[in-house]
Amino acid sequence: MKLTLITVSILAMLSFVEIQQDAIPTIENTAEIYGRSFSLINDTKNKIYIYTGTGYVTLNKGSKTSISCKVGKTVHWANKGKKGAIIFKITSDMCGETVKLSKVMD
Repeated sequence: MKLTLITVSILAMLSFVEIQQDAIPTIENTAEIYGRSFSLINDTKNKIYIYTGTGYVTLNKGSKTSISCKVGKTVHWANKGKKGAIIFKITSDMCGETVKLSKVMD
């Protein structure tokens, strides 16, 4: 009788633990991505204006800026302080790298 009671108790505890583990939400490994940034270099022949998602930036030819690496966010052209068409979407492989504008323009 004691053995049956102990077995039932252990099984109940194990099933409770499994339920608790299933109830924990899955957290994607994006902490390192959100803590990083990447450099965007203007390798075109023109002065450009962009919106990085947090502000407007002017890039002379050959200059670069640092952009937060928020995967899925978009970088836009800018015109007179207004956000324009999308240039590119930030991907995880950009994080920590130097990205040439000519390579990400459509």
